[in-house]
Amino acid sequence: MTETPETARLGKIGLDNFAPYLMNRIMGRYNASLREEMTDLGLTVPKMRVIAILAVMDGLLIGELTVYAVVEYSTLSRTLDGLEKDGLVRRSPDPDDQRATRIHLTDAGRETFEQLWPSMANAHAQMFQGIEDDEHRAFVGTLTKILKNIRKHDF
Repeated sequence: MTETPETARLGKIGLDNFAPYLMNRIMGRYNASLREEMTDLGLTVPKMRVIAILAVMDGLLIGELTVYAVVEYSTLSRTLDGLEKDGLVRRSPDPDDQRATRIHLTDAGRETFEQLWPSMANAHAQMFQGIEDDEHRAFVGTLTKILKNIRKHDF
């Protein structure tokens, strides 16, 4: 039987050629590079993700925020409780469906994001140091295609 990418063993592929492993390592290092700044601001990785997403797309439904933040619903619920207690987000009923809840960044949440953003931007720039603009665009284009291949939502 001829070996295909689907039947090849991880040992033969090698970790350095296994995209999920590489993506996890990259995100682990990215998050670690922000940890001190996040801790100083009273944030965790899920909290950081939520405020960063809301800084761009405020007023998301909780279900949408779960997808964008890449966290389980139970983790997001606890995260939102903490962010709300800290005055960084507020919940409001959806005007079209009173059973649904939208999440909004407060002024304090936006200020916290603005304090964290320079570190996020620096960590992002460091990841792409020495990578040409066309390579960067191609890489992001490939990631976008991969996401479209595996996503379960239209967003």
